[in-house]
Amino acid sequence: MPQTARQWLEHIRALELPERVRIMNVCGGHERSITMAGLRGALPDNLELIPGPGCPVCVCPEEDVYTAIQLALREQVTLVAFGDMLRVPVNVPKSEARSLDQARARGGDVRPIASPTEAVRIAEADPQRPVVFFAAGFETTTAPVAGMVAEGIPDNLSILLSGRLTWPAVAMLLDSEAPGFDALVAPGHVATVMGPEEWEFVTERHHIPAAVAGFSPDSLLAATYSVLRQLQEERPFLDNCYPELVRPGGNPAAKSCLEQTMRVGDATWRGIGTIPDSGFHLRPEYAAHDARVLFPGYADEGRKRAGEMPPGCDCARVVLGKLYPTDCRLYGKACTPRNPVGPCMVSDEGACRIWWSAGARPDPEAATGS
Repeated sequence: MPQTARQWLEHIRALELPERVRIMNVCGGHERSITMAGLRGALPDNLELIPGPGCPVCVCPEEDVYTAIQLALREQVTLVAFGDMLRVPVNVPKSEARSLDQARARGGDVRPIASPTEAVRIAEADPQRPVVFFAAGFETTTAPVAGMVAEGIPDNLSILLSGRLTWPAVAMLLDSEAPGFDALVAPGHVATVMGPEEWEFVTERHHIPAAVAGFSPDSLLAATYSVLRQLQEERPFLDNCYPELVRPGGNPAAKSCLEQTMRVGDATWRGIGTIPDSGFHLRPEYAAHDARVLFPGYADEGRKRAGEMPPGCDCARVVLGKLYPTDCRLYGKACTPRNPVGPCMVSDEGACRIWWSAGARPDPEAATGS
């Protein structure tokens, strides 16, 4: 019989653990479940659950958001994007549009969508008008985009692709001198698509305990217990605590669509820099639907240099698990969900937005340095 969340908590509390154990979760959905269920308060005080790089909106490079804004304002196109992307701010003078929402307020035809099929329907409804789909996301979001492209899309629909793979950011942290965590809870939805094998490098190369988890408290606590037992026994391995959906090899059909339509290459992560082999790019065969090819004049290399977080914003350090949201200098002060300064306060998968929604308010002793 499956264990309940209460039973997993009892198992965890019965363990003899080191004075401090830091467990990173790599999924915005995990962080939302952990925070909303109050798991941090229920676990022993020596356990730290650290939100990691699991928010695609937070790491979408500023130059891509800027390009989307300029296309919406300067070209006779309809610009569609997943809802959260409309509020992501970029670093521009106050006289200019700082987000797609502001571009829409200035007359741009910008529309939020919830799935790639909506982009197809919008393009089919007006075949004479170009439609640009600003597609930002991790593997679980990019796979449906790949499926859409593989099936064939209207001639007037192009893709401004800003897809990212999750595991390279974790690999970058582990390859650094100070990764900042002792165990890892890997993202269940990504593993459902790509397979759990992507995360074997954590245990095999770095000898750090890891477990794939779903999104319910019992699955998250089962994964927490697993990595703690691995630490205790000094026997790291990749555990699958989400067997209902995660299978060896992942989803063959989704992976086939990704392979057919996209290649993997170096990519920029906002505030972090370029991470090798971490981005999805449309293959040359699909150049007729690649917005970067169709609108080359908007590829401003200068934006890459300008594309850090806004002054005072610590989103990059929050994304990398170096700071908790409440330690950010702007959290709850200049930066709130109503007026976000950094992208982590925009998305429902951003740690800052999640913590704010759960009632976490600024730490009066938050760091004032960089």
